[in-house]
Amino acid sequence: MIPVSPEIARRMAVLAQRLAGPRSEPSADGMLEVVRQLGCLQLDPISAVARSHQLVLWSRVGNYQPADFETLMWERRQLFEYWAHCASIVLTEEYPIHQALMGAYAQGSSAWAKRVQTFMEANAGLREHILEELRSRGPLLSRHFEAETISGWHSSGWTSGRNVSQMLDFLWLSGTIMVAGRPGGQKAWGLTERFLPEWTPREQWSPDEIVRHSAQKSLRALGVATASQIKNHFIRGRYPGLKQALDLLETEGRIVRLTIRDEQGAWPGVWYVHADDLATLEHVQAGAWEPRTRLLSPFDNLVCDRGRTEMLFDFRFRIEIYVPKAKREYGYYVLPILHGDQLIGRIDPLMDRKAKRLRINAVYAEPHAGADPEAAPAIAQTIEELATFLGAREIEYAEPVPPAWQATLR
Repeated sequence: MIPVSPEIARRMAVLAQRLAGPRSEPSADGMLEVVRQLGCLQLDPISAVARSHQLVLWSRVGNYQPADFETLMWERRQLFEYWAHCASIVLTEEYPIHQALMGAYAQGSSAWAKRVQTFMEANAGLREHILEELRSRGPLLSRHFEAETISGWHSSGWTSGRNVSQMLDFLWLSGTIMVAGRPGGQKAWGLTERFLPEWTPREQWSPDEIVRHSAQKSLRALGVATASQIKNHFIRGRYPGLKQALDLLETEGRIVRLTIRDEQGAWPGVWYVHADDLATLEHVQAGAWEPRTRLLSPFDNLVCDRGRTEMLFDFRFRIEIYVPKAKREYGYYVLPILHGDQLIGRIDPLMDRKAKRLRINAVYAEPHAGADPEAAPAIAQTIEELATFLGAREIEYAEPVPPAWQATLR
């Protein structure tokens, strides 16, 4: 097994996430390259700063034109919305991976599957109404169906009357319909058969093929990882037979074991690195390292696995969106600060779009952040870059700001 230090493990993780080294171009092709490496961009509707997927891309490519991303999604259709980490943006070229979930959704005899089946049977007329409207009229917003649905549609009780949204979700997860656009940020639903481009791969992959491909993709996006971390990434939780797949990949030389050691000894678990990343590992161990300072979305792929984040970065991160204001420790929509291979703090920002002002409600430093003289100027620079990306004309700092950073962050 290859021995590595925690520092090297962190740097491999940051490099794998495209948060160090040369940046991809802030273009449609550059963003597509990033998504290919990450596998998915988690979706979240909160826009206190910007939508999460926008921040994830910004952290990697810098200030890009939103129109370029729209081109990827709705013109070139190289990306689409489906379920990966959770609701996510995924690659059309990897459609067979996601098609497997579509085909298996709500099948079987589990309690959840039976609930879905019962709902679909009870609301078969609503299903046909939605599909017929989409066939005849093209992409439509959900409110259209709310307005057109005749009275008498009743849920089985567990949907609390949300028949239309439930039906749309089930049709989406089963692959029958897709998000075909987002006018004004709202989902415009369309038929999958019309939305997907002709070049979309539609061959059926076996479960073993999906796990083999996805496990390697997950590992390469993580840099170094244990089996449980691989399972918690990309198509989260959908890795049947993962141990056998990893054993076979190791036998074939596609993945290699390593051990992470600190002063107390070896870290628990079996850790892996992909064979295609061994050259990168050698370069990092030899000192090759181009760090950056970036702000991360609360749902960023680097920190979405909270346990892994604590282990690798000694950084405890929890989202406080649903925590009552008086009980929040840091803030409503907090962005971790990545500085090189360390998570050294977090900021609590809010974008006032009407006033075109980015307000930084608070800045927090981690105890291990140290007195790096380059940290504060680098943080200020990335905040200024974020403000430019958001279209802010000014940045307003409030208290508190760590004493060591106060001279710069004001």
